[in-house]
Amino acid sequence: MAKNKEQKEAKKEGSYTAKDIYVLEGLDPVRKRPGMYIGTTDTAGLHHLIWEVVDNSIDEAMAGYAKNVRIDLLSGNKISVDDDGRGIPVETHKQTKKSALETVMVTLHAGGKFGGESYKVSGGLHGVGVSVVNALSEWLRVEVCRDGALWVQEYKRGKPQYKVKKVGKSSRTGTKVTFSPDPEIFAKIEWDLKRIVDHLRQQAFLTKGVKIEIVDQRTLPANYHGFYFDGGLLSFIKYVTKSEKPLQEEPFYAHKEYENIDVEAAFLFRDELETNELSFANNIYTPDGGMHLTGFRSALTRVLNDYANKEGYLKTKDDNLTGDDVREGLSAIVSVKLREPQFEGQTKARLGNPPARTAVESVTGEGLKDWLERHPQDARRIIEKCLLAAKARKAAKAAKDTVLRKGALEGLTLPGKLADCSSRDPAESELFIVEGDSAGGSAKQGRDRRIQAILPLKGKILNVEKARVDKMLLNKEIRALVVALGTAIAESFDLSGLRYYKLILMTDADVDGAHIRTLLLTLLYRYFQPLITNGHVYIAQPPLYKVQKGKEFKYAYSDSEKEKVVKEFAKGEKEKFPANIQRYKGLGEMNPAQLWETTMDPANRLLKQVMVEDVVEADKLFDVLMGQDVEPRKNFIQARALSVKNLDV
Repeated sequence: MAKNKEQKEAKKEGSYTAKDIYVLEGLDPVRKRPGMYIGTTDTAGLHHLIWEVVDNSIDEAMAGYAKNVRIDLLSGNKISVDDDGRGIPVETHKQTKKSALETVMVTLHAGGKFGGESYKVSGGLHGVGVSVVNALSEWLRVEVCRDGALWVQEYKRGKPQYKVKKVGKSSRTGTKVTFSPDPEIFAKIEWDLKRIVDHLRQQAFLTKGVKIEIVDQRTLPANYHGFYFDGGLLSFIKYVTKSEKPLQEEPFYAHKEYENIDVEAAFLFRDELETNELSFANNIYTPDGGMHLTGFRSALTRVLNDYANKEGYLKTKDDNLTGDDVREGLSAIVSVKLREPQFEGQTKARLGNPPARTAVESVTGEGLKDWLERHPQDARRIIEKCLLAAKARKAAKAAKDTVLRKGALEGLTLPGKLADCSSRDPAESELFIVEGDSAGGSAKQGRDRRIQAILPLKGKILNVEKARVDKMLLNKEIRALVVALGTAIAESFDLSGLRYYKLILMTDADVDGAHIRTLLLTLLYRYFQPLITNGHVYIAQPPLYKVQKGKEFKYAYSDSEKEKVVKEFAKGEKEKFPANIQRYKGLGEMNPAQLWETTMDPANRLLKQVMVEDVVEADKLFDVLMGQDVEPRKNFIQARALSVKNLDV
């Protein structure tokens, strides 16, 4: 009897009936699961609120109704976005029996972009729009100028405070949204002006003929930025390559509509090795490319091969240029605007519409044929660079085969200097790249041998920003790293072969250590980029100080933390002698136990994960800091000399 009663109680506790089904109404789902709608609730998610509102204004501009968009950063964490478009309709909506304005503001998936002829093309981060911004705002006010009147409604956490009301006359049209993000949703509300300016500059390039202004009114005088580009992607390509050495006198540019798809493309070849391609669909950045980028690449490879054959540069079919050959040193931007874009993944990283490929390939191919005929000198320089890339490709293949070919790897042991871990599960394994044999010795003795592998590097590796793959693979330290990782390299890279899911750069806390770390990051960014984009690369944070008083000691990882520890030791102490402060400059100064305790123990250590938020900015920075041209690097250092922190003297 007692057993049956227990079973009944258990069934009751684990019941799953109609009453266990919860229906979240209105904007409640957004507040319950904000990450589903804006990706994250960190800094990126916070700024996505701005992008959602701005996207509505940009959509009005792309539809031909708006010419001006203004963003004001206000005190009290408020921000406003104002445009001179048509204004959100305010009349009663047949389905909801409420004002169309209120319907748009409080209903998910309500707007003019789901059918009809209001918008031929539209963007928006996740297609959920301003209602999500309303849901995640502590307070929001929307003002609409339309039909000769000014209409207003306010909301608190998505709830209307009153019905849409007419408060005056207006001779203009447009929509102004002012909001304050909800501190219950966002732990830290701090607007990043640079992030806002960079994003909106990009939008101005992609929407030519539209003026975008950003005014930071939190300071006196107000900080003003304004953007207006008639050239579209032609202006954009000049901007992203302004500090580089172009091979062309004139960038390639094409803009044409093909079967109801608006195609815009621009490119410029530079005297560089790396490729920089940006692609957009309805003004949305597609970091993983998609059909539009595939169409561009196909046209570029086909037309350049046709031209090279016609001009006698290629002797046989075996000499034909590959896609990698024709993209070396290329900076290209492709933008399409189309109805019903199909994106792969919620974050819209890749465009999946097959017609976009046909449209871009047709417009780019036709435009490039004409451009090559009209610019014979530029055409010659481009073909010569492609031929040089093809020659280097063959040399690089021979070098990679020496290191990576199957037969060699079968008989090739892991690098002798590698102290491998015993685990064969990549998910729990870590590889520490350590500066110097001294620190390498301490790390090998202090590590957890089951999951932690150590690869010490001798001196500074080759700066790969200035070298091709064949020369790079002659470097013993780089070759050892390639074999240890198990992923191969460059276009042969295969993430599935990765032997360690955490790659940790552990260098000294001085200028030389920072330089070695930068050289390693350059190598990883240029030839192992998926390791970074998939979150496998980390930087170890060894302590800067050991503060000791008597037998008690603590480690400090910053100057402010050191001062705090010193004050803690001094508080309540009768002894007058000060605490002893040891400044660590090298990992080799720590014995194995100290290195484990401070820098390698997963329970105590500090790691910084290496991420790339802005590919264009990252690419430019590597060019400036690690490239061959000295002048841009000199200018960069001079411009930032006064803001240097942690200078090793």
